[in-house]
Amino acid sequence: MNHFPELLPISDFSTRRYAFRKLHESGCFVMPNPWDPGSARYLRHLGFQALATPSAGFAFSRGLPDAEWAVPRDSMLGNIADIVAAVDLPVNADFESGYAHEPETVAGNVQLCIETGVAGLSIEDSTGDRMRPLYELPLAIERIKAARAAIDASGSGVLLTARAECYLVGHAEPFKESVHRLQSYADAGADVLYAPGLHQREEIKTFVIELGPKPVNILVSRNTGLKVTDLAELGVRRISVGSALSRAAWSGFMQVAQTIAGEGSFAGFDGVVSFAEINRFFREDLKERSS
Repeated sequence: MNHFPELLPISDFSTRRYAFRKLHESGCFVMPNPWDPGSARYLRHLGFQALATPSAGFAFSRGLPDAEWAVPRDSMLGNIADIVAAVDLPVNADFESGYAHEPETVAGNVQLCIETGVAGLSIEDSTGDRMRPLYELPLAIERIKAARAAIDASGSGVLLTARAECYLVGHAEPFKESVHRLQSYADAGADVLYAPGLHQREEIKTFVIELGPKPVNILVSRNTGLKVTDLAELGVRRISVGSALSRAAWSGFMQVAQTIAGEGSFAGFDGVVSFAEINRFFREDLKERSS
């Protein structure tokens, strides 16, 4: 459901998509991950140039685990559409593994995602099966090719990110296998390459070199000691934070609630941002949107 239709009509999605492609041509940018329209509006206020949806952030807000079987495709599409409609920025969708196994169905689902107005979307190679956590490479390649074909057929210019989930599923040689898979996905038509879990400085440097000239996305979901400037010097083009912002919000909520429940104390409210400050932001933000 489009809660902010006054921002940009659908015909202007091309402007966002063009801007998103330009961001990937040089330099390094941070693409934080809001989980709802309110968090998206605040990130826009801070001056970020693009945003990305986190599947986990939305799942947690619905009282669900982060898994395709737990969060239906159409619910995720609705959240993606809400965030796209809430801002006038390019939005990249975490589209899990395409909500299908077969390449043909992945292609159909990618088309539905494109229709939300996204500027980019990612497809991962995780199966969700603990016994065989990654798709066999030939099928994984066909799935990326199917996503590429759907984007090309749409004429939308949406950017396709391919994800290798080797680190997250505990592969024996995650770096080597990630590079091998992502090189294959690049050949299959991926625009951006991404291996969540990669965090060591030297590995990132080698990773960027091995996969160049394709732009690389690095996930920073905890304090690794690396700053934006460090990652830029290593050649990283795009930085995302995944579920980290939503987990930061959950951390504050859980700590305060546990203090009330366990100690009968409200001391956890010390230092909390005031109602007036948050309400003032959204009041002024609504004026901006309405004008």
